[in-house]
Amino acid sequence: MAYGASFGTLMILLTVVQPLVNAASQNVNKELSNILNELWKLDKNRLSPGTDYTISLQGKAGCVTRGGTYAKDFASKPLFSYVDENKLSTITTYSCFMKLLDNYVMATGKAKRITPEDVTENNKFLDAILETEVMKRAHKYLVEKRQARASQRDFKTDLYEMWFRLYRDQYGRAESSGFKHVFVGETKFGREIMGLHNWVQFYMEEKNKHLDYKGYKASRNDVPDADDHVLNTQFSWHGLIKPVGSVFIGVSPEFEMAIFTILFLTSTAKSSTAVVNLDEYQLELVVYRHGRSIGTAYPKLLSSNNRHL
Repeated sequence: MAYGASFGTLMILLTVVQPLVNAASQNVNKELSNILNELWKLDKNRLSPGTDYTISLQGKAGCVTRGGTYAKDFASKPLFSYVDENKLSTITTYSCFMKLLDNYVMATGKAKRITPEDVTENNKFLDAILETEVMKRAHKYLVEKRQARASQRDFKTDLYEMWFRLYRDQYGRAESSGFKHVFVGETKFGREIMGLHNWVQFYMEEKNKHLDYKGYKASRNDVPDADDHVLNTQFSWHGLIKPVGSVFIGVSPEFEMAIFTILFLTSTAKSSTAVVNLDEYQLELVVYRHGRSIGTAYPKLLSSNNRHL
């Protein structure tokens, strides 16, 4: 497997979630909004709030500075009250996805050894998502934009490079990847949480008592509710604090892979942001690149329940 150049200090920047901003001041990318709403409608594997899972928002979290070691807990209960794990295990993309979550150590600075089993599981996951209507439409869109190769086989190769190729850190250790950072999460020097923007991983870590939800984050006039599919949260993970972490709730892994792949491939900038109107939400999507691979990718909730309209 080919490895990238030194990761260096780039990761210091990757997971900084900017302060919540006024949605009305944002310039919406209409073309990107259109294709993402198509994908939203095609996401038949998205779980239904109140049926397939239940969340308990509780209190609004307080302010914590980046690198802070204490956060007052405004949520005495977990974020996830219930998740239908049987449904997760019977949907192929979820079951393949969940097998990848234990393939990584949380700390950076430790070389990752890729095993044949890892490669097999990575490929099975990509094969599964490429069979979904979400990824088929995303691929078609990218081909139309001349930003992806036409054959599914070639596209899969490029997805592997984007998401699973390991970066090298400043000491030459191949120890992180876009998938690890975005979906699994990691810590830097044992002091800072980076990534962890996936709801399934959030739920599993919460269930295993590794993650403690502290409350939601929102602007003054935008209070979330229990059927929202996007949240800004505050939490601790293995004793470290994430002041603000953004996460889709209930969406399928193929949906997240598709939207961030589109944003990554349609821009050559080191960091790309786009404001989109998606279903009832206004989001700022953020992607950082590390060469030909994804450094980080996350949604930042600007407004929910159509309050931006």
